[in-house]
Amino acid sequence: MAFNGKRWLYLTHRWTGIVLCIFLAMWFLSGVVMMYVGYPKLTDQERLERLPSLSSTASLLSPAQALSRIGMDGSLRELTLSAARAGAPVYQAVFADGSRVVVDAQRGERIASTSNVIALRSAQAYAGSQIELSDEGVVDEDAFTHSRALDRHRPLHRIMLDDAAGTRLYISSTTGEVVRDASQQERGWNYVGAWIHWLYPFRGTFLDHQWANIVNWLSIGGLALTITGAIVGLLRWRFARPYRSGSRSPYPGRMMRWHHKFGLLFAAITLMWLFSGLMSMVPWGFLRSTGPAPNVAAMHGPPLSVQRLTAAPALFLSDATNVRELRWSTRLGRSVVMIRNAAGYTRMADALNGEEVRFEQAEIARAAAGLFDAPLLRTEVLQQYDFYYYDRAPHTMTGGHNRPLPVIRAQFGDDQKTWVHVDAATAEILGHTDRHGRLRRWLFQMLHSWDWLPLLNRRPLWDAVLLCLSAGGLMLSITGVVVGCRRLRLKSRAKSKH
Repeated sequence: MAFNGKRWLYLTHRWTGIVLCIFLAMWFLSGVVMMYVGYPKLTDQERLERLPSLSSTASLLSPAQALSRIGMDGSLRELTLSAARAGAPVYQAVFADGSRVVVDAQRGERIASTSNVIALRSAQAYAGSQIELSDEGVVDEDAFTHSRALDRHRPLHRIMLDDAAGTRLYISSTTGEVVRDASQQERGWNYVGAWIHWLYPFRGTFLDHQWANIVNWLSIGGLALTITGAIVGLLRWRFARPYRSGSRSPYPGRMMRWHHKFGLLFAAITLMWLFSGLMSMVPWGFLRSTGPAPNVAAMHGPPLSVQRLTAAPALFLSDATNVRELRWSTRLGRSVVMIRNAAGYTRMADALNGEEVRFEQAEIARAAAGLFDAPLLRTEVLQQYDFYYYDRAPHTMTGGHNRPLPVIRAQFGDDQKTWVHVDAATAEILGHTDRHGRLRRWLFQMLHSWDWLPLLNRRPLWDAVLLCLSAGGLMLSITGVVVGCRRLRLKSRAKSKH
């Protein structure tokens, strides 16, 4: 029997569509929810707002004293002080070799784990003394904590707050700090939003290790379904003259005719969203950045030395108010302390004598030349966001991060054409991207979220465009589900009759 390509095209689209249209409808619907309710996260802004203030009168050990009492010295990659554990001040230190310790800032005792009592105290400090709490036990991972950023904090203590938002807190078992909050509204909407959009029902099951492949292959299947559907739709549409019924679609049933028309109208947007969603997974390493990380030491100098951090925290708190966190780091060859309040960064002080530190933008730009073993092609100062450096709402997947202005962009002549963004005030390296990352910016964020600033800055125009396109894609998918179910029902009846 001769191969009938057109028939196989119709059959492939028909029978794959019965299953895949369910996933397409689910992705369109959940995508609309994600426009307004994101996956739960604790942003840096939320964390600082909820941290208890550090008191300048408290008797706190210097970093050198606290770490020496537990026998730790050497070079530090990162050091912070905050009242993040049960409302009491603690040092959190990350050493150059990647090891981490948490030390009581008043007694100099190492903290190895977090009990239920400590977790409840941390939750109380976060929520306020007037809020009642209930302990929900310990969980390694649940529907709202799939993020890999939480791995070093697992298992997690779950504490429910009796507040108006019905907030659930997740407390780190290693540091005792609040690492995630999820309101009742977030939890409820996420079951029809991000949780289902990212196919998280497959996470935490025997299919967990195949989760990425499941998402990838369903996306590829959806692409094939949409392409075959577009071809079939064009083949069946009468452009020159209508059918005998007067319609340009040959299908007599209203639902099938709608599916035909919605398919022709919204096939392109469906293809775009399926493809960009696939790109978000960086499937099988495609467009993954392969270049080296920035050489931070070449720009800022060697890591912090524990022995040199002898200044007590009171030195940095005496003339500041409502300080929530002190963060020690090395910047342009100097050991500095970032003094942060509830709104974020306030000022930068010398870690040895407490004097205010300011850097010139030209000084930062010159130092940035050492980040890569490649020529620095150019630097520019961004006073406003552009296509590659911008901010999104905190609830979105790419939102909730530190995106200050002005920022220095340094462009290098390495093989990967790397760009680095550096805070023009603090010399903090905010991130880097190469040619693969910039291409992903187009193929994922731009095509999937339409985060094009001229459109984003004109809301609700952005909302109207995405809602209309999503509604069209949803109708295309739902009509496909209905048609598929009817086809299965007819087949079942014919089989039973036979």
